[in-house]
Amino acid sequence: MPTAHELKSEYPYYLANEPHQPNTDLAVEDKYTGKVATRVAMADEATIDAAIAASVKAAAPMAALKSYQRREVLDHCVRRFTERHEELSRALCIEAGKPIKDARGEVTRLIETFRIAAGEAERIYGEVMPLDNAERAADYRGMWQRVPIGPCSFISPFNFPLNLAAHKVAPALAVGCPFVLKPASLTPIGALIIGETLAETDLPKGAFSILPCRRDGARLFTEDDRLKLLSFTGSAEVGWDLKAKAGRKPVVLELGGNAACIVDADADLDDAVDRIIFGAFYQSGQSCIGVQRVLVHDDVYEAFKAKFVSATAQLKAGDPHDEDTFIGPMISEKEAQRLHGWVRDAEAQGARVLTGGQLSGKMLQATVLENVPPQCDVVQEEAFGPVAVLTPFNDFDAALQSVNESRYGLQAGLFTKDLFKAMRAWDTLDVGGVVVGDVPSWRVDHMPYGGVKDSGVGREGIRWAIEDMTETRLMVIRDPS
Repeated sequence: MPTAHELKSEYPYYLANEPHQPNTDLAVEDKYTGKVATRVAMADEATIDAAIAASVKAAAPMAALKSYQRREVLDHCVRRFTERHEELSRALCIEAGKPIKDARGEVTRLIETFRIAAGEAERIYGEVMPLDNAERAADYRGMWQRVPIGPCSFISPFNFPLNLAAHKVAPALAVGCPFVLKPASLTPIGALIIGETLAETDLPKGAFSILPCRRDGARLFTEDDRLKLLSFTGSAEVGWDLKAKAGRKPVVLELGGNAACIVDADADLDDAVDRIIFGAFYQSGQSCIGVQRVLVHDDVYEAFKAKFVSATAQLKAGDPHDEDTFIGPMISEKEAQRLHGWVRDAEAQGARVLTGGQLSGKMLQATVLENVPPQCDVVQEEAFGPVAVLTPFNDFDAALQSVNESRYGLQAGLFTKDLFKAMRAWDTLDVGGVVVGDVPSWRVDHMPYGGVKDSGVGREGIRWAIEDMTETRLMVIRDPS
């Protein structure tokens, strides 16, 4: 086993619960140094087909597991992830370029997600349903239960390679659904360590397969009718395309956003600045609910701007292994160049760069813009990097409308002490969640989480994922006496 500061030289994929190392075709880079950190086995279409076949065979024995058995598997994961906390954190720091403090935070959330799922494994309830609502039904009674939907297909992204995989894997284990998981090729190690941990249990053969593969070879994850649910987290463009190809299976999509945060005139500015710095720039802004648009009341705009720009300029960028680093590399030079181009385009259209804006390789400085025309990509699209746009407002309802003028609708934040404005925002904002007194980036792992419009369909959060991974089965009893 490697030390907490390094990766193994190679990692297998997991096919029907077992490790296989047929090749080392996938090179995984250290995102900060650009050097190859390890190599991973890649699955071909025949392997994916075999994994799906194994999951079909595992469906009945998985459904037969008792709740205590499902809980014990999840409890084992909680123990092992806790024991391997620093190893998981360092692996995440290397493969994702995530600053080490953020990496440790994600590992903590991984553990919390499995812990929540362990509890929910014992709370998959049904209901007795009176049917005698008319004379013809006087002798009937009913009851229903939730049963596993069957083999599930999961596709997880690069930005939270541990916890966003956990939000699919943990509820599947809690309810008894076998699954095949395709982790992001840029960051497969965390998912493979989850597989290594699951392989230590006595889950039925075929209960899980974790298969890094090329996007153009992943057709079966979406199109195969043996799979009864597709859950995808990633970009809107890819997600909606997959949904169109998924056939009859239900699809859950957790997609992108350009999240907005409103700072009203009565807000505590120091608190708002502190939280929005976190929301906009933690893990280099590579979060679908990272704060991108900041709307600030005219009465406090200049004071907020001064504090926010000063705090942004003081953020330390560099080696993600450094305990003091706040801004690490973006996932690739291509992505860094894309977002840097958006900043330059906004400047060309009249925007002002208040701080940052410089690019070196994968390192894009934490950047704050103002006077950005609303048609610019940095406002309209998902930045997915360390850029925030400041805009003043003088009418609260107009600010709400401005937040809604987006094709995305994941979460929004609001800093106000006015309860009635908070309620109005909750009623008005066309998003999956409104966070009052904090940034839209805030999430705990048992709450319903997901978006509307181009931000997706369905909800994650263990209880809600369990609903998607189960079906209602009714029993009707007639008493002929």
